[in-house]
Formats: sequence, C-alpha cells, structure tokens
Amino acid sequence: MMFNSLGFALFLPVVFLIYWLLRRSLRWQNVFVLAASYFFYGCWDWCFLLLIAFTSAASWLSGLWIGRMSRRHGRWVMWGNVALNLLILGVFKYFDFFAQSFADLFLGGRADGLLLHLVLPVGISFYTFQALSYTIDVYRGTVVPTRDAVAFFAYVSFFPQLVAGPIERASSLLPQFHAPRRFDYALAVDGLRQMLWGFFKKMVVADSCAVYVDHAFANIGSANGATLLVGAVLFSVQIYGDFSGYSDIAIGCAKLFGIRLRRNFDVPYFSRDIAEFWRRWHISLTSWFRDYVYIPLGGSRVGCWRVVFNTFVIFLLSGFWHGANWTFLLWGAYNAVLFLPLILLGRNRRFRDVPSAGRCLPTAADAGRMALTFVLVTVGWVVFRAASVGEAVAYLRGVVSHGLLSHPDGLRGLGIGVLMAALPLMVAVEWCNRDAEHGLARVPRCRWLRWMCYMCLIFIILAFAQTGEMPFIYFQF
Repeated sequence: MMFNSLGFALFLPVVFLIYWLLRRSLRWQNVFVLAASYFFYGCWDWCFLLLIAFTSAASWLSGLWIGRMSRRHGRWVMWGNVALNLLILGVFKYFDFFAQSFADLFLGGRADGLLLHLVLPVGISFYTFQALSYTIDVYRGTVVPTRDAVAFFAYVSFFPQLVAGPIERASSLLPQFHAPRRFDYALAVDGLRQMLWGFFKKMVVADSCAVYVDHAFANIGSANGATLLVGAVLFSVQIYGDFSGYSDIAIGCAKLFGIRLRRNFDVPYFSRDIAEFWRRWHISLTSWFRDYVYIPLGGSRVGCWRVVFNTFVIFLLSGFWHGANWTFLLWGAYNAVLFLPLILLGRNRRFRDVPSAGRCLPTAADAGRMALTFVLVTVGWVVFRAASVGEAVAYLRGVVSHGLLSHPDGLRGLGIGVLMAALPLMVAVEWCNRDAEHGLARVPRCRWLRWMCYMCLIFIILAFAQTGEMPFIYFQF
C-alpha cells in the first residue's frame, strides 16, 4: 500500500478513528497500531510479515538477554543479533550481486545455479537498521530493555515510517509507545499540513520530473548535451521531492496519532558545502552511520590517515546500503572525496546555522556556495541514477560532449508546464520556511487566506498529478 494510492486514502481515516476510540487503553491502542501496521505492510506481500516479525522478535529477545547478562556476555548476544540481522539483509539484498560478481570474475559471467533471484522485501533496510540500533543501545546502556513485546513490535513496524523511514531510535520512539497518548488538535492539524506539502512535492513536482528524467536516461546515446543536463538537474529535483515528500507524509501522518518522528530533511539544497548537505539530507541514515560506525571507529579524533579511512568507510557503507550495484559504491566514494578536504581542514562544521538567516534573499556568497554544492551533488546523482558505471560515464560524457547549447528534447506538454510553475513554488515556500520544521509550518493567520492556500494545493495535486500510482524511489532500498 502506497501513500499516493486510493487504498491508503481509505485506510488512514479508518485507522485514525479506531485508534482514538481506543484511547482509554494504551495496551489495546498499541495492539491496534501493530495490527494496522502489519496489514499495511502485508498489502505488498503477506509472506514478508514473517521476516519483519522474526527481526522484531530476535531484537526484542536480545535486548532482554543483554539486560540480564554481564557486559562481557551481553557483547556476544549483541554481536550475534547484529550478525543475524545483517545476514538476513545480506541474503535478500546482496547475495545475487556478489554471486554475479564472482561469476564475472571467475566463471566468464555464467552465474546459472548461483543466483537465488529473491524478491527484495520492501523497507527491509530501514526496519533492520531500526531494530539494530535498539540492540546496540541496550548494550551501551543508553536504552533500558523493554519487556513489552507489543510496544516493541509496534516500534519496529509503525506504518507511517516503516517502508522508507525516518530510521527511528528506540530512545526517541519506543517511549512514545509506553506513554498514554492524548489527541492533540494542533499537532494533528500541523500533521495534515505537512502531509499536504509532502503530497505536493511527490505527486506534482517529483512525478512530473520523473517523466523527463526517464526520457533522458533512456536516450543517453542519442540525446544532446542540453537534454542530458536538464535530465540530471531534474533528477536532483525528483529525488528530493520524492524522498522528502515521503518523509513529510510519514512524519505528518504520525502526528495524527500523537507520535513525533525525527526530521529527515532540512532543506538540503540550500547547503553551502557538501558537509552541510550531508547534515541536511536523509538525516536519520547519516546520523545512524555516524553514531554506530564513524564514531566507534574513532571519528575525526584520530590520525590523518585514519580519518581518511573512517570517512571512506561510512560513505561506502552508505552507498552500499542503497543497493547492490557498483554505481552506489562509486557514488559513496565520490561523496567521500568531496567530504575529505573539509574534514581534514577542520571546515566540515563551518555552516551549521540557517542559510542567510533573517534575509529575504541569500547573500551573493551564499548563493554561489549553494549553486556549487548543487552542481557537485547533481553529478553524484547521475551516478546514483545510472543502471551501471558505464552508463553513468556515458551520461556525464554526453552532457559536455555535444549540443550543450542546443534546445533540450522533451520539454513540451502539460507536464513540463506544470513543473515550471510548481518547481519555483516549492523552492520559494521552502526558502521562506527554511528555519521551520516543514514547508507549511507557517501559514497565514487569516482563516480565509489560509484555507485558500490549502484548497489551491489540493486542486493542483488532484488536477495535475501524474496518472497512476507512481512508486516512491526509496521503496527499492
């Protein structure tokens, strides 16, 4: 079941109503959340419910055992659960990749009999990392192991963020399933506003970009440089509108149930260098690798060569987390190369404030830095989007080789017209709310003007969204 589907439009009001009818019983409320989340996930494939249930059970039991054992014995349980969950993730997500790579190196590419051809369970990378963080935090002593299995299973499978995050920590989300929840009208209204903004970014901006981006990547050999350049820029817009749109819908949906999720995007394309970009993009994953990989390796408190090693480790792992393809590893390495000079020169924390705070427009210096960062990030997104390293090289070569000053192909039709109007609107709204939680966090105080804004967005979504249920990009990860 996808957020941008008729099924979800029917599912959400029913779940919302029953959930708050059960408000007098926290236990039954959590049971219902768990059942609704499993139904939501089971709409893709009921067989994979066994997998998420097994992951949840293994992590919950590991937490209980760690809490009863000495630190030395608890370490073995913690590492055992980490290995078990990573093994499951590895078999489903990476086995065929390594088998095919082995066949390419030693068997002349003949991988018959080696490949499992397993269907990748949707969201497995997200809920696996969420379960792992609980076990590790229990071992570290920063989280008390819970005896409430229902609350824990609901924490792992909470349907708004189950499929594509944010990747929550037990220290933040699990206590919310232990405490009674009261309906908060202001929070629910803010959640609906955030969902509305997320649907606009996904269904109008991102999906409109997708039509042109697919055309550009499907015609790399014949398209001129201008077509490929516009395709690269629009993919940067698409992946942001798609993934941040999902995050806004997820976070806003959780607010309807009195649950607060962490922010996952913080206007990343207004970043003034690559370090700031990675503090603002997919925050829950970036912070996960920082806290559970980078800092345990020594972070930036070690020697120069060790810092280089640590930086490449987290970016390569981040790339590989996205999928079993050499393009993701290359994308991770590319970002590590961009990040290294900043961290070695101690400039990786230079920009931690709101870009051009208090100004209507960015300063000339900030605008230049933002433009350069966007260009560097866009080059990386081409590698990320390409089906192979060869395709990525061909695409980038095609951008600069011929026809860069020509007219881009495919820039015609209603979809492009809608995009040319919706994209500036998205940029303007997010710039004006760059110091707020989401794009519609601030709305006009005048009621009729506020509702006119809502109605205009709803009309735009209903009238100009692409036909069909276009999947979210990060569902494949």
